[in-house]
Amino acid sequence: MAEAPVFLVEDDAAVRKGCEQALALADIPVRGFADGEAMLAALAGGAPALVVSDVRLPGKDGLTLLREVRQFDRELPVLLMTGHGDVAMAVEAMREGAHDFIEKPFPSERLIAAVRSALEKRALLVENRQLKERIGEQAGGVGRIIGQSPAMQRLRQLVGTLAPTGVDILINGETGSGKEVIARAIHEASGRRGAFVAINCGALPETVFESELFGHEAGAFTGAGKRRIGRIEHASGGTLFLDEIESMPLNLQVKLLRVLQERSVERLGSNAVIPVDCRVVAASKADLKALSDSGEFRADLYYRLNVVSLDLPPLRRRREDVPLLMAHFLHEAAARFQRPAASWTPADLARWSAHDWPGNVRELKNVAERWALGMPDALASGEVASASVLSLAGQVDAAERQIIEGALRQCAGNVAKVAELLQTPKKTLYDKLTRHGIVAESFRQ
Repeated sequence: MAEAPVFLVEDDAAVRKGCEQALALADIPVRGFADGEAMLAALAGGAPALVVSDVRLPGKDGLTLLREVRQFDRELPVLLMTGHGDVAMAVEAMREGAHDFIEKPFPSERLIAAVRSALEKRALLVENRQLKERIGEQAGGVGRIIGQSPAMQRLRQLVGTLAPTGVDILINGETGSGKEVIARAIHEASGRRGAFVAINCGALPETVFESELFGHEAGAFTGAGKRRIGRIEHASGGTLFLDEIESMPLNLQVKLLRVLQERSVERLGSNAVIPVDCRVVAASKADLKALSDSGEFRADLYYRLNVVSLDLPPLRRRREDVPLLMAHFLHEAAARFQRPAASWTPADLARWSAHDWPGNVRELKNVAERWALGMPDALASGEVASASVLSLAGQVDAAERQIIEGALRQCAGNVAKVAELLQTPKKTLYDKLTRHGIVAESFRQ
């Protein structure tokens, strides 16, 4: 798809031609107009990436043009060119939503820098909008699994295939990586009409564990005043999610194994066998095979659970998913806190993409909630300190390099695809690769 041009509105033909030539030499597509009416008529044929307009124009002036452009698209940036006597008008225009203004006469480098700044803002707004649209399309079931990395695409495919089968599943992943999200996606995509019942095996005291899982009859033990339906029985017709299964006491593991084999439970204090039809999804942050080899986890239960195993990679191994996850959690936080949706800059995204996320998706969600409330992201102090000693230009260069390297990693070193992803002309991208000393071939798989 061709890159959207910059619409340039300038009634002075010589100035208009000079601006057009400067932008064209900088690989920025441009289309010139002598008045605002002609530019507004051209909007019907397709939106530009940016509008650059003189303040003083025949017919509609720049301020009127700004208002009408914002009625057409409130996110379309408008950059105003102004003479010295029109600065007050330009400031008023910025209050009404103009991106910036530059004062005449200006060198071509000033125009190009201002245009590129506005184009970066436009690209970020378009990216945020696309992320929100993609999130909106992913509602429930497999759509719970957010991410476009190869690992998450493969995981979505596996969940979509396995969910309707009813097979028990073991999910392996670090703390905070989203194992319960995967379990809920499996349940929702399974078509099972029963409840999703989650049990954190590491949080239940051993003294109440058996009663919680299997239930009890009235009088089964001191304090059992009435019958209680256990979690396994409650999950009949649905899904039983056993989180941190590696923490389950050994003496209870054998009882769970019998439930998995017989698909029935006996409440404490009763000899009646109660059939249950529940799908079991277990999750572990530890290597159950190693634990079973060392006798810390029952080998027979491990092999019963490990019929199908799903590996959920930590966030540091799928950094390309950070923007989509951040957009998702910011959208959720804005709704919960009843605040406008927060935005971010390329430098923010570069910082988040460079972070190792030891707390995984859970940590990212906390950062998103702080960001939605207008608070700093509070990432590792070392990262913040190293950024603070750089000049503004140095920080911009570092952010640009990280964004390009992230895109190269995502596109496996394909420069053409990176140029399309970043909405940047290939020639400009090659210039940036040379300036940053980035070798695209090193990212090819």
